[in-house]
Parts: sequence; C-alpha cells; structure tokens
Amino acid sequence: MKAGRLYLLAAAWGIVLAGCSGFGRVEQGQVIAYDRARGLVTIIADSNYKDPANPRFDVLPPITLRVPRNRAEMGPEPEAGRLLALNWRVGEAVVFDPATESLRRIPIAVMDVQLNVARDDVRLRGRAFPVVDRASATVTVLLPRQRAIVTFRPPEECFGWPEDTWKVGDEIRYYYKDPSQALRLMNVSKTELGGTKS
Repeated sequence: MKAGRLYLLAAAWGIVLAGCSGFGRVEQGQVIAYDRARGLVTIIADSNYKDPANPRFDVLPPITLRVPRNRAEMGPEPEAGRLLALNWRVGEAVVFDPATESLRRIPIAVMDVQLNVARDDVRLRGRAFPVVDRASATVTVLLPRQRAIVTFRPPEECFGWPEDTWKVGDEIRYYYKDPSQALRLMNVSKTELGGTKS
C-alpha cells in the first residue's frame, strides 16, 4: 500500500472513532507480548505516530493494555515478537530485551536480502518466520512493511536467545479513553500491510 493511502486510512479511522464518541485518543505500536487468556497486549509505542507509513517503535517503557471487552471491536489477534527494527543496509537489528526492559542494538552480518515479497509469494509458502538455522548460525526474518526476507548472522552470544527475539510483532492501532483499556483495536499488520505475517 502506498504511503499516502496508508496515511489517509489512518487519519480517516481516527476521525471516525472521534466522531462516534466525541473524545478519545488513537495510538499505535508493535506487539512484544500477548496474553490471550487475560486479554492483555504489551506494545512498544511509535514515536513517529504523525507519519504512520514510517513508524519508529522505540518509546519506553512498554505499554500494557486490555484488548476490547467486546471482541467484535477487535480485528485478528496479534502475534508478538521482539524484533523492532532491522536495517540491512547498515547491518543493525534493534530488539526489545525483557530482562532490562530496554532496546538493544545488535550488529549483524547480512547474508541475503530478498525484496518485493508479496503476501502470496512462493517464497513464503510452507515457511514460518523467523527461521533459526543453527547449523549455519543464521537467522531469516520476514519484514512485512518492507516486503523483504532477510538472512543474517547475529553475534555468537546472541544466537541462543529465544526465537521470538527475531520475530517482528504485529503492528496495532487502538482507540481508548482509559489508557489501560482499548475500546477498539485494529491489527495493522494483518489488514493494511496485506497479511504477510507468518
């Protein structure tokens, strides 16, 4: 989806929500944890929210909120992951570290980049991401917003980290009056980004 169209959709969604209630706020972030049983989702918020086509998920501390009580006000359930950014051009990944509740910048050696990966692309068939290949000490991730599959080698000391370290969590947008309770929640990754999630 083109950036202009994405911006218009985001703006229109916010206007509709505000018009329905008279007040409230809309925020967005990337999901780092989701407790379906308790109805809790934890996100890293977007510091660049005025430009929804180019988010920066880097606002700390993480935010935990309840999903809508009425599940009809919620889109597809979010998938969690701790890979917040990956810049293959400079060889750097940014992940959320739950032990310190901080963002860690990890130098990576990029091995391969495949671009123009559509949601029905043959390169996605039968694959779940991330792919952690212990024999070659590489990780392969899907970056839905960039429509890219990237294979890289993280530092040796990072390779044993949990696999969700290298998973891109879903992006969500939510409307609220009480910051701890979402009234409506949209899964951006599975709607606006075309559903290219694993």
